[in-house]
Amino acid sequence: MVMIMFGNHLYKCISITFSAILDNPEDIYYNITVKQYIIMRCKKLKKLLVYLRDYKRESVFGPLFKLLEALFELFVPLVVAAIIDNGISNNDYGYIVRMCLILVALGVIGLVCSITAQFFAAKAAVGFSTKLRHALFAHIQSLSHSEIDTLGTSTLVTRMTSDINQVQSGVNLVLRLFLRSPFVVFGAMIMAFTIDVPSALVFVVAIPVLAVIVFGIMLLSMPLYKKAQRALDMVLTKTRENITGARVLRAFCMEKRENEDFTERNETLVRIQKFVGKISALMNPLTYAVINAAVIALIWKGALRVDCGVLTQGQVVALYNYMSQILVELIKLANMIISLTKALACANRISDVLDIQNSLENGTVKDGIETAPAVEFEDAALVYKGSSEPAIEGISFKAMRGETIGIIGGTGSGKTSLVNLIPRFYDASRGSVRVNGIDVREYDIDALRAKIGVVPQKAVLFKGTIRSNLEWGLEDAGEAEMDASVSAAQAAEVVSGKDKGFDSYVAQGGGNFSGGQRQRLTIARALIKEPEILILDDSASALDFATDAKLRKAVRELPSSPTVFVVSQRTASVMHADRIIVLDDGVPVGIGTHEELLENCEVYSEIYYSQFPKEAAVNG
Repeated sequence: MVMIMFGNHLYKCISITFSAILDNPEDIYYNITVKQYIIMRCKKLKKLLVYLRDYKRESVFGPLFKLLEALFELFVPLVVAAIIDNGISNNDYGYIVRMCLILVALGVIGLVCSITAQFFAAKAAVGFSTKLRHALFAHIQSLSHSEIDTLGTSTLVTRMTSDINQVQSGVNLVLRLFLRSPFVVFGAMIMAFTIDVPSALVFVVAIPVLAVIVFGIMLLSMPLYKKAQRALDMVLTKTRENITGARVLRAFCMEKRENEDFTERNETLVRIQKFVGKISALMNPLTYAVINAAVIALIWKGALRVDCGVLTQGQVVALYNYMSQILVELIKLANMIISLTKALACANRISDVLDIQNSLENGTVKDGIETAPAVEFEDAALVYKGSSEPAIEGISFKAMRGETIGIIGGTGSGKTSLVNLIPRFYDASRGSVRVNGIDVREYDIDALRAKIGVVPQKAVLFKGTIRSNLEWGLEDAGEAEMDASVSAAQAAEVVSGKDKGFDSYVAQGGGNFSGGQRQRLTIARALIKEPEILILDDSASALDFATDAKLRKAVRELPSSPTVFVVSQRTASVMHADRIIVLDDGVPVGIGTHEELLENCEVYSEIYYSQFPKEAAVNG
């Protein structure tokens, strides 16, 4: 009855597992075989093993010392058998003492070998994970905004932390146990044959059955662990959203709904983990059942052969000890297989990220044409990955050197999307964008972005000091350049208001500065590099009108005379620009000066008069 229940449970697990694999196009194509799936995943795993090549010595010595430990362990049952047959049977206490000293020596040597193996395995595993983490971080840094948007921040954070930690544990366990456990299992079987061939046949039957159980459960649980990691990504995404938007949640009293949503995602994760846990839990009872059945058969057969005088009592005890060693090692192997299964699933997830190629192909051009317009859009359009509608389209204009171009429009009209095409954060889906007469796709990306200073919508400062943040713009900047940039950005009072000046501490994300202070420091960081093209993407939204006016005046008077793109929802910020581009739902509905647009562009006049009453505008 018990075996029938086990069989039904295992059949159900197998059916659900493989249906889950075959129904998930991300893991496996519909017509692919399980063998092809395993080969495909093994190829992905091989890509990660290159990060172990600097630890070849440790990867050899770790398993080698574990094998030495196992070798000494295999001699223990023979010594015990000798103590029983020769020492105890003959009441030879001197022999017993000598054999016990040998047992102690074997234990000490095994301990030294074990500690040495642990050292080499840990060094290789930690070194491997460190190199892999560096490689993954560098690869993520090389990806374009499109790939990062598609993958998601929480997914990438999980790959960098949880997944790599699991892989590190897997490498450590493999180096310590993957060779040791099979060596002890087969070594015990061989030693059993040296004692008595008919009794050792029990080992020949038991070991293949145990191998089928262990590796069968591993193959079943591996894809499910990957599914569990995806569910963990969903939980992390929701957690990150709630922490980031904590103030918004409280402002709209949405805590209850978010709690319910988090509970639902968490319960999904728990369900998957419990299900894969049930499959893994089959391993111990099944292995125990097989081992105990083998022990019963061994003792029964050994007792018969002792009665016949073929075996001694010590030899039967030795055979039993070898079977016990097999049991212990298979339990270790089973636990290692569970951990290894998680590690393999995580390794494949990391490999999937490393397989993603940057959609932006790097060009070779370093410099543009001196006499060409600074920036030129020709019927440019941008369609974000996964979107059916263009974010912007039909963008055509020229910005000459030293000009100021204002970009205005309602929320979601495509202002940021437009300026993101200039430094090539995204590639135009249609049309072209040229800088100094050269298509941005032909530029070396580093050379292109060296010409451009970008102040994004969200002011981001990095943990360190004001000086270290400004050095992001110009690495070898001196005091004079820093003073000039913070003065032009209207941030001089921010620096002077701190006790240590430029060496004042900046918390993560600039949390110890106000919104306006962060914006002015990020503007200073962009100005210090004296860019040919300066993009101010709604970077003065937290500034008062007086400071905003001073900032615009300072930018116009910069000695380097950059071409400036000012993105804003304030007409006061763009009305003095040489030309203004008005966007409405991603389409330019007007291009001209402030006066021209007031007369000819209904969208611009609506924005303007919503911010300035008509009487004040007339008087002004």
